[in-house]
Amino acid sequence: MITLSQTLLIAAVAFLASVLGGVTGYGTGLLLPPVLIPLIGAEAVVPVIGLSALLTNAGRVAAWWPRLDRPLALRVVLAAAPGVVIGAALYSLLSGPKVMVLIGATLVALVPLRRWLMRRHGALAPGGVTLAAAGYGLLNGGTSGSGVLLLSILLAAGLGGPGVIATDAAVSFLLGLAKSAVFAGTGALSWPLAGVALVIGLAALPGAFLAKRLAARLGPASHVTILDAVVVLGGALLIVQGLRA
Repeated sequence: MITLSQTLLIAAVAFLASVLGGVTGYGTGLLLPPVLIPLIGAEAVVPVIGLSALLTNAGRVAAWWPRLDRPLALRVVLAAAPGVVIGAALYSLLSGPKVMVLIGATLVALVPLRRWLMRRHGALAPGGVTLAAAGYGLLNGGTSGSGVLLLSILLAAGLGGPGVIATDAAVSFLLGLAKSAVFAGTGALSWPLAGVALVIGLAALPGAFLAKRLAARLGPASHVTILDAVVVLGGALLIVQGLRA
């Protein structure tokens, strides 16, 4: 049973993660796992964050609607959806310690992978976008924080600025519907966990609109550097805890 103080902590972290993610396009699903795992268990983290992201991404879509690239979003969703379903189904079969190691390893690996992808200047052709989106879908279904890969795919497809944030949010929202349906069907997403997801989603929703104002004033470089360090530290701690368990 989650206490009131724990609920407030989750809400505060969700709001902060939403603001950072709205400014940098990166981080909303990466900051929450180290906070959530001790409270709700490792197995519940990905289903809860996936469901809460529906509200978070709905807010971002509303905030950046005019900048949404609809054809690109549709291409990515259609290519990624099968992998999301498969990844979510496989995730529901893992035990707690294995889930902790999986999430921790994913968080640590995504930081250098994101930086490597961001340094590449080549643009992806439509076929390359489809192939990359299919791989992203499989990772998205079974992990938290894989949105950094989606961000890199959209940048490589030629998007920039607010267009990336809007399209990323729209894709994540639609894939989140499929992901949550799988978790609900396998019993991995109970009503109490749905309540936790609702707290996260409602707390994060205003962050999208605050981030829109901050994005015009702040450069993302310093935020991303700090965020990368926090993500690597949190991921390493999860790996250690999972191995000990």
